[in-house]
Amino acid sequence: MFAKLKRAAEGARVPHAKGTANATTVKMPVPSRIVLPMQQHIGTPCRPIVKKGDSVLVGTVVGQTDDAIGADIHSSVSGTVESIDSIVLAYGERTDAVVIIPDGEQRIDPACKPPKVTNAQELAQAARACGLVGLGGAGFPTAVKLSQKQARIDTLIINGAECEPYITSDNREILECSDTLMSGIRAVQQHLDIPHVIIALERNKPEAIDLMFSLTRGDSRYTVKPLQSRYPQGSEKVLIEKTTGREVPRGKLPADIGVLVLNVTTVSMLGKFLETGVPLISKRLTVDGDAVLSAKNVEVLLGTPICEVLEFCGGLRDDFAKLLMGGPMMGIAVPDTSLPVVKQNNALLAFSESKAHVPAMSACIRCGRCINACPVGLSPVEIAGAFSRKDTAALHHMMVDLCMSCGSCTYVCPAKRPVAQTMSLAKGFYRKEAAKQNEN
Repeated sequence: MFAKLKRAAEGARVPHAKGTANATTVKMPVPSRIVLPMQQHIGTPCRPIVKKGDSVLVGTVVGQTDDAIGADIHSSVSGTVESIDSIVLAYGERTDAVVIIPDGEQRIDPACKPPKVTNAQELAQAARACGLVGLGGAGFPTAVKLSQKQARIDTLIINGAECEPYITSDNREILECSDTLMSGIRAVQQHLDIPHVIIALERNKPEAIDLMFSLTRGDSRYTVKPLQSRYPQGSEKVLIEKTTGREVPRGKLPADIGVLVLNVTTVSMLGKFLETGVPLISKRLTVDGDAVLSAKNVEVLLGTPICEVLEFCGGLRDDFAKLLMGGPMMGIAVPDTSLPVVKQNNALLAFSESKAHVPAMSACIRCGRCINACPVGLSPVEIAGAFSRKDTAALHHMMVDLCMSCGSCTYVCPAKRPVAQTMSLAKGFYRKEAAKQNEN
């Protein structure tokens, strides 16, 4: 299935543009208000469990879900609940949001105590209590990853690839929080009884690589794996193949082949929670792009309005045209800067008109570059044809469901066609049709 991946297809050579790689993280002051959407993870949204006028503390649970695939949401400030609003997130989904006016005191909820963890079940419960999700951008609840009923996991992969241009927040986590990163790794390794750990980083992070080598030297359980700087090296299935040589079969999970993958910031946050009991209430963001006056890595309280983050970074240039939440390859355009920072955010990138300009599209010349670039060996040209014919059987045969929406196909297209958008539409169509067939 992944013959292309193993032979030649390696994604795209995107520019690194890691201008903030050496920018030490600065902490942003408490904002004027906090807006906490109840949808900050893959799975069922949380329900607000506070009401207007309630007093909350740092770490107070304000949103809960009983769904197995979920993660609680905590107040990032002490203050008073102003309202429960309905907002539309950047990707178009409407959800409830708890709005809190900070009191500036940042008093911590007495319930925030380090959890007692002695086994795998208690570790998963701790991740749930932390409100922890994949902090590399995916937003999948970490507790679910840690509690899957599965065959024995023999390899833990720590994903520090950070292959998107501009973003350096994971790199700074490694350099600035190596103690909690290592304690989080050891907790997962110990309680899940995993014999081998691979710490995977792209070669454009030499300081982080050297640090990880020094911290694991002499321990045969650890392998530090420098990787070619090639997008999308950090994608889960690509990373597994590149570091272990194993392939995740279609319809299966990494756990099915004995692998668990955790993002570096995710596992570091787990280490912090085990030490302090303070849940996930803040996030490091890379704020960059040619339209930002002062590029920074910033520690921001969850729920902070994006406009206040940008103001803290000096504001935007007069020729500002587009703001992305995330990287330029897979990020989402932000339609309204009053929207808040959420758990999945790892960057805010602001671009000028010249950088954001979409080039004119021309006819497909069937050069095959999109096929060569696809990291999972798909054929976007043929998939586009099958989608135009609404041929569900052909889309199944071409495995459109494996598309990870990485954007490599669009990046390499000489005709500047929206290949990735077409692939996303084709994948959505196929899933809907497949669901209909399963119902019948």
